[in-house]
Amino acid sequence: MVQVTARILAIVGIIALQTYAIPTSKPTFENSSSLSFDVPTVASTSSAKAEVQLQRLAEIARGIALSRVTHTSNQHEKCTQQTIRVRRDWRTFTRQEKKAYINSVLCLRDLPSITPPDLAPGAKSRYDDFVVTHINQTQIIHYTGTFLAWHRHFTWSFEQTLRDECGYIGDFPYWNWGADVDALEKSEVFDGSDTSMSGNGAYIANQSEVILTLPGYPDVCLPHGSGGGCVTSGPFKDWKVNLGPADLVIPGGEVGTSENPLNYNPRCLRRDLTGAVLKMFNKFSDIVNLIVQNHDVWNFEMNMQGFPETGRIGVHGGGHFSMGGDPGRDVFVSPGDPAFWHHHGMVDRVWWIWQNLDWEARRDDISGTGTFLNNPPTANTTLDTLIDLGYASGEPIAMRDIMSTTAGPYCYIYA
Repeated sequence: MVQVTARILAIVGIIALQTYAIPTSKPTFENSSSLSFDVPTVASTSSAKAEVQLQRLAEIARGIALSRVTHTSNQHEKCTQQTIRVRRDWRTFTRQEKKAYINSVLCLRDLPSITPPDLAPGAKSRYDDFVVTHINQTQIIHYTGTFLAWHRHFTWSFEQTLRDECGYIGDFPYWNWGADVDALEKSEVFDGSDTSMSGNGAYIANQSEVILTLPGYPDVCLPHGSGGGCVTSGPFKDWKVNLGPADLVIPGGEVGTSENPLNYNPRCLRRDLTGAVLKMFNKFSDIVNLIVQNHDVWNFEMNMQGFPETGRIGVHGGGHFSMGGDPGRDVFVSPGDPAFWHHHGMVDRVWWIWQNLDWEARRDDISGTGTFLNNPPTANTTLDTLIDLGYASGEPIAMRDIMSTTAGPYCYIYA
């Protein structure tokens, strides 16, 4: 076992009630003594023990992150004990908190798009502005040096838009994949209740397997799920996907495309919940091994996405393809499913844990070029590389300013 010592700060009231339109008190912190923790070198084969390992790693990461906030002597520092936010597992949200978050997403859907119609005729809502950005940039934000940081900024910008334009004041959620590998349809994210992100799609019989193809690499064959049709329950059962498809993987090996994925193409939200895929790639042991067995960012981010030659799609692909459906199986249009943000909250949490376990070496650790699998060949991503979310949110920002969740524009940690 590797010994890691970190100054851990006890959190008092860190999961205080914070909901849409309900004022709350700010979290407070107090110092604890220095504690020593064992960081595993491999995940336990027991799901329960691996879950404990992951939570322990998160506790260590949180202590290290908080030590940077509380030790600052700069009174003008933006991120302080009083301003820091805590992102939380959706399962820990109260009914009231879940409804507040859901209502803010529905609010964003009801606001008009600010993307010029000549650029994206299909963007009809403020929510669609984020989908447009992801469609336009997919080839430069997956299997690139910007993958982790770009999605961190994308998710944070979505959160800020919920706050600034829809009055949301609660915590931002993440989907703790490992908790749902044995019963995905009973997940609090996908159980179809009025406090979920809606449930499965209507059952479609005799579906074929899902085949992922990438020129020059072996096909990846995945099982189909237990739905496949339009979502029939929960707050998003009437949700409209307005954009795409661009590269929609359809069971049986077909791919759904459109002449222009930015054109208006309204259709229902489809899901095909596939617990078998989640269990293949997103078990607690998979998450722990990703964190503790990859010591440089190249291997970390590639294993998270899946080395194409291995036939594995990593925790990132596993989350998307366990949701399935349309746009869940479309890498370009995937933010069109409102559960996208829960998934990428967890993606960011895993990176955040990994970074903090060796902060000095990993804070600014980036690797990769500016194009999907470096095709076509492009320059390496650097800390000066700019991230631009277009009409979704904000001004361009340099990679160096979005590597830490407690610096730059950010001030958050994970529970």
